[in-house]
Amino acid sequence: MTYRRLDDPERLDALLRTGLGASPDPAFDRFTQIVRTVLRVPVALVSLVDDERQVFPGAFGLGEPWFGRRQTPLSHSFCQHVVTTAAPLVISDARTDPRVAGNLAITDLSVVGYAGMPLTDADGFVLGSLCAIDTAPREWTEAELALLADLAAACSDSLRLRIATRLAHRGEDSARARERVADANLDRSQVLLRASVALARTVTVADVSAAVRELVTGTLDPDYVGVSLVEAGHISLRSGADLPAPVAARWERYRGTARTPSALAVATGAPVLLRDLAAVAERAPDALATFREMGWQSAASVPLPGPHGPIGALTFAWKEPFTLDDVERAVLAALAGYVGQAIRRADYLYSREQVAELLQQSMLTDLPEAAPFELAARYEPAARGEYVGGDWYDAVAVDPGELALVVGDVTGHDMRAAAHMGQLRSMLRAYVVDRHEPPSALLRRLDNAMHELGDRTPTTAVLAYVRSEEGGGHRLQWANAGHPAPLLLEADGTVTTLTGRDTLLGYHRHTPRTNHTSVLSPGSTVLMFTDGLIETRHDDLDERKLQLRRVLSGLAGVPLPDLLDEVYRRLAGDDHEDDVALLALRTPGP
Repeated sequence: MTYRRLDDPERLDALLRTGLGASPDPAFDRFTQIVRTVLRVPVALVSLVDDERQVFPGAFGLGEPWFGRRQTPLSHSFCQHVVTTAAPLVISDARTDPRVAGNLAITDLSVVGYAGMPLTDADGFVLGSLCAIDTAPREWTEAELALLADLAAACSDSLRLRIATRLAHRGEDSARARERVADANLDRSQVLLRASVALARTVTVADVSAAVRELVTGTLDPDYVGVSLVEAGHISLRSGADLPAPVAARWERYRGTARTPSALAVATGAPVLLRDLAAVAERAPDALATFREMGWQSAASVPLPGPHGPIGALTFAWKEPFTLDDVERAVLAALAGYVGQAIRRADYLYSREQVAELLQQSMLTDLPEAAPFELAARYEPAARGEYVGGDWYDAVAVDPGELALVVGDVTGHDMRAAAHMGQLRSMLRAYVVDRHEPPSALLRRLDNAMHELGDRTPTTAVLAYVRSEEGGGHRLQWANAGHPAPLLLEADGTVTTLTGRDTLLGYHRHTPRTNHTSVLSPGSTVLMFTDGLIETRHDDLDERKLQLRRVLSGLAGVPLPDLLDEVYRRLAGDDHEDDVALLALRTPGP
């Protein structure tokens, strides 16, 4: 790795040209507010680093006395590493990371989790860092780092505009010219700042197209904003919803050799500026009929940059002749960069979503034939995350009239947690099928297996057997490894907690585990669930448990799928913070 010197004279001159120091600047404070909100961190900083100190023209969440001073010596600087390496610095736990060992920010500023992205000027000098700080260990996700990188790019652009504006002010003799440059740069910086925020929130290509259309309303005011992507040598229109159906169908997919504004921008890798219909007829004749049909007179199409060349084009069309000035061209070029990043991120998220969905479907098998019992289950991933997690349910028909029921929870709600859950679920399922032993014995076997494999991931589970007794009754036997206690709903609405809980799985070999037994009356329902149903960051857990009991007591006799839907709706809703798995069994009625 090539290291840069903090005292490089040219870099220090570039810092001076920003005119920024240890005083708050509203524009850069706004950047830190956005970082703090989007990434949900307690502290965010715009840090500029010279050879003796770092200053914070943008700061949010920094405690006193540091917030008042807006600066620290380099002994308290993580951002200096971003400058010297000219690369992002991502730290999960600073207390154990050798790169920042001994840095006083750990003890004096409570910096534990840190992610910093370089801030650069037009000449490529790294002036500082846009950083997100957590006071606890933090595993930064790829999506979070992508958002922070997008915001750092917008922040760097604001720094460059500030430098350019200051230089323009020095060199301009005319007050009117200075005002024109300042206004143009301000408009550009505002559009790009809004773009960095709006596009950071997009998750689909349709979201990207809608965000761009809203961003340029009131500035460029095009009649149409189009997003097209390259797919196997063809151009695919991804904004057809904004066009009449026949026009959208005509351009849904066409050859990349066609002479249209989008195809030309992709093929040349350069902006295509068509100021009037004569220019359209000359350079993009394949699109001329559509322009006349839509009443468009001019267009501009800019390539969307990708790691190996253009991935598509961003196209604007106007109903009157339109010529872009230099500032507007710069806005479109920068906007295309943001759009390209947003689309690649959207494709990445879509791919992960698809993989996660397939993974979860493979983990959660169909419920078995359960006669004489009724059986229903539901799984809902956390509202945030990868739509897959470590919660699971399972049901296995052991013998006629006998079922094994499992609900478990591996810490985490991402694909790693899901993969780990799949291993444990498969092992426990094999034990249930192969070993006709009480639930406590099978959980001990899983304990031993986890210990032998070096697995210390916090995991909870309830394993229960439901058996038909001679004479027509039914009996439930269960063992609980640190999991929320199941509930028993009687046919008359009485709710009982099935108490009895041992330690979590995997901590020790041969952990003592206990079996518990309960007689199930006719028409009674056993509800097993994971903690995502009742645990939140803000609500009292005991009150949530009481709320679940109250909801459940009014659902006696309700069909099990409807019962689970109502329990989920009333307790979790669509914005729950953790995964939720539900499994319910009902005995035959009288």
